[in-house]
Amino acid sequence: MSWKNAYRSFYYEDAPAPDDIVLKHDETALLVIDIQNTYLAPKPTPAEQVRWQPFMDRMNTIVIPNTQTLITAFRRRGIETLFARIACLKRDGRDRSLSQKKPGWNYLLLPKDREDSQIVPELAPADDEIVFHKTTDSALTGTNLRLILHNMGIKNVVVAGIFTDQCVSSTVRSLADESFNVIVVEDCCAAGTSELHDKELAIINMIYCHVVSLEEVLGFLTA
Repeated sequence: MSWKNAYRSFYYEDAPAPDDIVLKHDETALLVIDIQNTYLAPKPTPAEQVRWQPFMDRMNTIVIPNTQTLITAFRRRGIETLFARIACLKRDGRDRSLSQKKPGWNYLLLPKDREDSQIVPELAPADDEIVFHKTTDSALTGTNLRLILHNMGIKNVVVAGIFTDQCVSSTVRSLADESFNVIVVEDCCAAGTSELHDKELAIINMIYCHVVSLEEVLGFLTA
C-alpha cells in the first residue's frame, strides 16, 4: 500500500490523497532520535529479555540497518543529518525534566559522557554532524534544534528513531506546531510493541506528519 493511503486514522479515512512529496536538499534535514546503547543492552532478567525480544529483533534486523541506509543516502547527497539523544548534563540528573524523573520505565538517568547514553556505533555521527542532548521527550522543546533548523533554512524534517509512541511522536508534534513539514520513516522507527508502533503512526499521520517507508522517502529526494 502506498504512503498516501496507509496509516489512516478515523479522522482521515476519507480524506483526499496528499500531494506528492519532493525534498529539496538544501531545505531538508534528517533527524535520528534516541537510538542509544542503553536500549539495545541485555535486560536484567530472562523474563524481561523475552518480553523485549521482539523490539530487539526489530531494532537489529530492520530499524538500525534501514537507518544506516537512510543516513548514507542523505550524506551522499550532502543533506544535513542531525541526531538527538537523551543525555543529562549533571551526573545525578538534576537537570532532567519531570517526565524523566518519575519512577517506572520512563525513569532515565543517562549522563552525557556515559557509554550507555551514546548513539549506537552503527549509526555514529560524522565529525561535522550536530548531536542534540535532551532531557525531554521532544527534541525540539528540550534543545536549540528549532533555532538551528531555522538558521540552516530547513523546511522539511525526515524523522527516524525510537520510541515511536514517545520521543518520536513528541518531536513530530512539536515540529509540526512550528510549521515544519515532517516525514516519519516507518521502517526506521520502533516502539515497545508493534501494536504501539502502528497505533501511534495512525494517530500522527496526515495531521502532524506523513508516514512513509524507507524506499518511498528515498524516492522523494531530488536528483
